[in-house]
Amino acid sequence: MEVPEDGAALVVAWLFARGDDEAALDLVEALRPWMSRLRFYPSFTKDPRPSGATVRVASVGDVVEVLDRKVQRRDIVTMQECCGRWAPLYDRLVALWCATVEGALPTVVEGAVVGGWPCRSWPADWSARRAEWIADYERTRSETSYVGRYDDVRSNFHRLRAALERCEGDSAALTGRDVGWVRRALANTITKHGAPGSPSRVQLRDEQARVASAPLHQGYVDVLVARLRRYPTDGGLASVEPLNVAIDASEDERLAGRAVPEHLASKARRALERPIEVLVDEGVIRSAEVMALVLPQITAQIAAAGIEDAALRTLFERIYGAFRSRRSLLLVNLEHQVRLDELPWVQALAAYRRSNIGAATLARQTIEQVVPLALDAFPQTILPNRFVRELSTLCGQAGRDVPLLEELAADIFMGTFTKKWLEAAKRAARVMSGSLYGRYYDLFDADALGDAVASGYGVEVAQDFAALCGKRAEEVHVGGDASWVAGNGAIIEQSQILTTHNLAAVTFELGLEARVRAMAPRLATECFTWLVARQQRTTGHYRAKLQMVKHLAYAWRQAIFFSSLCDEATQRDVAAALSRSWTERPGLARFGLAIDGLVAVMEGELFDGRGRIGEARRFLGWSVGQHWLLDREL
Repeated sequence: MEVPEDGAALVVAWLFARGDDEAALDLVEALRPWMSRLRFYPSFTKDPRPSGATVRVASVGDVVEVLDRKVQRRDIVTMQECCGRWAPLYDRLVALWCATVEGALPTVVEGAVVGGWPCRSWPADWSARRAEWIADYERTRSETSYVGRYDDVRSNFHRLRAALERCEGDSAALTGRDVGWVRRALANTITKHGAPGSPSRVQLRDEQARVASAPLHQGYVDVLVARLRRYPTDGGLASVEPLNVAIDASEDERLAGRAVPEHLASKARRALERPIEVLVDEGVIRSAEVMALVLPQITAQIAAAGIEDAALRTLFERIYGAFRSRRSLLLVNLEHQVRLDELPWVQALAAYRRSNIGAATLARQTIEQVVPLALDAFPQTILPNRFVRELSTLCGQAGRDVPLLEELAADIFMGTFTKKWLEAAKRAARVMSGSLYGRYYDLFDADALGDAVASGYGVEVAQDFAALCGKRAEEVHVGGDASWVAGNGAIIEQSQILTTHNLAAVTFELGLEARVRAMAPRLATECFTWLVARQQRTTGHYRAKLQMVKHLAYAWRQAIFFSSLCDEATQRDVAAALSRSWTERPGLARFGLAIDGLVAVMEGELFDGRGRIGEARRFLGWSVGQHWLLDREL
């Protein structure tokens, strides 16, 4: 639905299906006078736009603030000053001295200067041209921010300028040494770039003039900011198209006829108002962290709808989103004239909309929308802490007792876990023991985890669970130098493994199992594909390599979880595709040890206490000592 009229016929259909024939016929009667002019049904596409309340990542005011902070790069300004002001001035200086040369212009041949000498011929207008040049030089020096090499005493420009300032129309004020330096400077520049007016020098200066005349980046920023200021600062944008039209002379004469560069116009896309699924698909929302920022907007808009029926709620959300987009564009027929509730097909739904939807229903609806979307859009990453906090709040409002866990920081880890971690591990064990995930990571039965808790740091802590994670982390102690942070990280990683770090919770305890299982084969494949692509991005920095291994391990764990929701045949197909992708890239063959381990587990084998099956390795992200994936001697 691009405009709200697209939903009118569907409202009629829903009312008939509901048995409310009178309301349906009344709506048809209201629409009838317009049927020859307007289309009241949606366009049909192979991939329809998903439903959802419209959200934005940033307001127009936020985008303007970011653009206002952009400062023109100093090197770009310098380049334009050199090409547009200093280079032409230099050519005039060279031409002045060339006019005094008797004979052929001097050049450099095999390191020696050959040709005529300057200061042998003085044109009648030379003194006037000299005075004019000196005045232009002083003006350029005061008006530009760059002097740089033009003030270097060893430069050709400086030597020619210094001689010119001492010379009053004859060579009396110049010593033989001065004249020799003028001849040498002329030979240098003529040999390198050609004489003034020569084709080579003209071509060079024409290209430099083109660069100098190119509009500065700041001009485009100013135009874009001025266009954005036409919109309410606390609102969003329905489209960035009005921002991309050709620049008018009234906006900036130098930029007239040009378009705002895409890399600048794309910054305004953060203010686009779209259903959250569309923003994810278009790359505006690029992480679950950003998705968490817009969750409150979704909650507010679904609450405004107040519709219990799932089908009608979807329909209303699409109408609502289309109306918001159309109104933001300030189209002629709806410019502050019509409100959403005044549309006849929206009025027909008044009896089915409640002004106050219960907090539990609202929270459940939001969970059902955003959790599958986050898993679908970013399957290779764990749910970030901001998202987990928002989701925990929603679960509380929905009356769901789900232990959701935030990622802990290894450098401030206190060596223990709250009771929530133990409860999450028990629930994960009940659904994952015996699965591919459970076999790969040696999950305990829920009863084997125990119930021992104690008081610590003012809360209940699961001491036995912390001890268990520490014991399991011994697998990655390989000797050598290692920081205490690495030891903490290995323990935290084991807690994430035992709890599946929220994956089991959101899949099995939020009523989303069927949807996640349906997506699982694709999600597992996407995780493995990301693994392949990520390892091809090489870096020489050791710390960056450690970060890469940790993120690869996250994606690996996510992939194994999703694979566990597939049947055995699908699991083998996914693993086979992964094996092929690695064998086709010899430079990444080391990771084949991890793939071999996964395949061996699929065939019924188990890792030993060192995390090995023969030469195959269990892939974990932390290592106390040199990680085997980075070990050059392996």
